[in-house]
Amino acid sequence: MSRLRVIGSYLSPYVRKVLACLELKGLDYEIDPMPPFVGNADFARLSPLRRVPVLIDDGLVVNDSSVICQYLEDRHPTPSLYPRDIADRARARWLEEYADTRLADGLIWRLFYQRSIRRRVFHEPPDEAVVAQALEVEIPAAIDYLETQLPDDGFTFGALSIADLSIASYFRTAAFVRYEIDAARWPRTAALAALVLSQPALQKLARYEDCTLRLPLAEQRAALLAAGAPLTSETMGTCAPRPVLPRTS
Repeated sequence: MSRLRVIGSYLSPYVRKVLACLELKGLDYEIDPMPPFVGNADFARLSPLRRVPVLIDDGLVVNDSSVICQYLEDRHPTPSLYPRDIADRARARWLEEYADTRLADGLIWRLFYQRSIRRRVFHEPPDEAVVAQALEVEIPAAIDYLETQLPDDGFTFGALSIADLSIASYFRTAAFVRYEIDAARWPRTAALAALVLSQPALQKLARYEDCTLRLPLAEQRAALLAAGAPLTSETMGTCAPRPVLPRTS
C-alpha cells in the first residue's frame, strides 16, 4: 500500500483536523506543508478551488477536510472518530460543519488572516475594522451558540470525535494571534478546546506548528525537516503568494 500524502500547512485548522485523524488512526503519511496561496499549477490541477487540505491515496485525490475525514473513517474505521448512534453522528457532522464555516469565518478569515497572513505573507496592514467586528460581534455570537451544544465536561459525545477535533482546531490557530477563549463567559467551550488540544496526537502536531510559526514561508520547510516532520521530497508551493477565497459553505 502506498503512503498517504497530504498537501497543506500545519498551521491551517482544516489541515490540522485531517492530520489529527491520521495520527489517531495510526496511519502512515507524508505531507507537503504548503499554504494554498503559494500553490503552483500542479497544485491547481489537484485542487481546482486552490484550497487545502488535499489527500492523495494511491492515485485517488480527495479534496475538502470534511470529505477527507469521512473517507479516512470509511477506509480505516478503527478507531472510530464518529459517534455510533445515528443521531449523535448527525450532530457531530453538524458541529464539524459549524466549526468549518461559522467559527472559521470569525476566527480565521476575520482575525487570523488579518493579523497574520496579510502582514506576514502579503506585507499589508490588517484591516482593524474587520478585526474589531470579529472580536466584538462575530466570534462572540459564534461561541454563544456553541456553548449551548457542548457538555459541562469531557468530549461532546463521550469519546473524542470529529466534532471535538474540528472545534478545537480553530481555537488553536486563533491562539497564534493571541486569541483566548474567555473561560468565565464560555466555560464549556474553553474546557473542550483545552481537553482536545492536550491529547498526544494534537501535542505532536503542535510541536511542528510551533517550529514554523514565526518563520518566513521560505524557511519553514527546513525547520520542519529538522524537527522530524514526515515531509514529501518535493513541494508544490513554488509560486508567489496570491489570495485564496475563503470557504463559505
